This record gives sequence, structure tokens and C-alpha cells, in this order.
Amino acid sequence: MSKSHAPGNVRILVVEDEESFIDALGVGLAREGFELVFARDGQEALDLFRDGAFDVVLLDLMLPRVSGLDVCRSIRLVSNVPIIIVSAKGEEVDMVLMLEIGADDYVTKPYRLRELVARIRAVLRRHESISAVTPSEAVVEHGPLRLDVDARRCFLNGKEIKLRKKEFALLLLLMENPGRVLTRDVLIDRVWGSDYVGDTKTLDVHIKRLRTLIEDDPKNPVLITTVRGVGYRLESVTPAGG
Repeated sequence: MSKSHAPGNVRILVVEDEESFIDALGVGLAREGFELVFARDGQEALDLFRDGAFDVVLLDLMLPRVSGLDVCRSIRLVSNVPIIIVSAKGEEVDMVLMLEIGADDYVTKPYRLRELVARIRAVLRRHESISAVTPSEAVVEHGPLRLDVDARRCFLNGKEIKLRKKEFALLLLLMENPGRVLTRDVLIDRVWGSDYVGDTKTLDVHIKRLRTLIEDDPKNPVLITTVRGVGYRLESVTPAGG
């Protein structure tokens, strides 16, 4: 284990076994004001995470002892800390799988340091936005949308719109994860339950109806967008005229 201290107060667990990347990250990220802690295999990563407090995890997939996949699953069971997968594996199936098990973003090697830093800062902003919503407030807001969770009421630009139970649950889940791609499986599991065996097109029907209620142009949505082959994302934008 090695550390690089800096005044940024953002502590990152870097899980990487390639020394060339460790050296480059150690210099580049420390220069950006991050405090770094390195783990060179999956088991060391889990041990360090259990004993320390981290703001972000940069996680390679191909690791000794415990795979990055299992590290991601284990961390997500106990924490919602932002996880960015950093790996040479860039196939679409890997991206989908990472999102399904709870990763927040995915960067493929080789990458530019500027891009990696931008993604770190982006997941931190999203995480801070989500964390700001506490159960005691029971109100979630995003752009023109406002949800009163206890009363199960939805407002668009201050005007109430009527949502069915599943529509409300879908929109709440999306609003609690702004900017993050939620896979079809995750949405179905969270809203319909893990034992749901019906037609998955039900999700698309609900999304379509939500768009007719909250989008200026439902055929060209700018709030709830489709990530082809993966799922849906609530964008950080306001509809034109909204």
C-alpha cells in the first residue's frame, strides 16, 4: 500500500496491478489534488475499503486473488461509494455487466488523464446530489421535476401531474440517480421486483407514458433518454420551454 497526500480532501482507492498505470496515476491524480491509496489485488482492495473511508474507487477488472467484478459486487453490498471501472476490456457486454452490478462509470485503457479526472469529478457531483436527499426530507427535485415521496405527488414546473404507482416509482428511481445509466434489469428489479416474470416491454410502455407527461416533445426526449442496448438515463437538462 502507498499513499499520496494532497489538500483536495477527496480520497480515492485505486485498485490496479500494473505498475506503469500505478506510477502514472500516482503522479497525475495527486497533481489534481486527490489523496490516493493503492491496492494491487482484489483482496487487498476489500481489506483497505473495509478499514478506510473513500470517496471514489477506481477499479481494474483483471486482478489477482479476487476479480474486479467480485470486488465491485462486494463493495456495492455495503456502500454506495462511486465506482469507476478502469480496464482494457471494452466490449459492450462488459459495460452492461458493470452497470448492472452497480458501477457508476467505465473507462477503457489506454485513457487520457484529463478524461479520467473529468469522470471522477462527474461521479462525485452526482453522488453529492444523491446524498443531499435524505429520507427525512422525502422530497426529490431535478430540473423542472419535484416529487413529494410521502404524498406520492409529482410536480412539473410547479403544476401537479398524475402518475400511476409504477410510473412514480420509475421516475423516483431515475431522479435519485441523475446522469447515471440504469439498466433495464435494474429498473425492472427495483420497480417490479426480482421475481417479475412478465414481458419486459412493460418497462418501455411505462417510460413512453412518462415521456408523454414530462417531455415537451415525447418523440424527441431530452429528460429521460434511451441508452441503446443498456437502459435509460435521466439527463441534467431542462426541456425547451420548461
